[in-house]
Amino acid sequence: MKIIINAIPPSLNKFAGRKNYWEYRKVKEQWKELVYYTCKQQKYETMNNAIVTVTYYFPTRARHDPDNNIKFLMDGLVAAGVILDDSFDCIELRLRGGYDKVNPRTEIEVESEKQRS
Repeated sequence: MKIIINAIPPSLNKFAGRKNYWEYRKVKEQWKELVYYTCKQQKYETMNNAIVTVTYYFPTRARHDPDNNIKFLMDGLVAAGVILDDSFDCIELRLRGGYDKVNPRTEIEVESEKQRS
């Protein structure tokens, strides 16, 4: 299964400190719903053991931390029922970064651990 979102989740650094807690919750919920509804447009079965590969295509070549916003995406995959759980018992997570000035986006590929063999 491949999910393409024409945006990149904001860095968690934006929400550092307690004064941004409600903004963080709001953005987290928006991204969870975005991933959820994007997934629901496709047919799939819930995967108990999955390999999740997230590739961010940034509009600039600036430095980016790979783990800075994965929570928003994983919660959406769980809510949609694509993966059973986002714990290490259920997923192998791969993070990648690329550059695309014209079409920045987030691509999420989810495959069953069985397909990997």
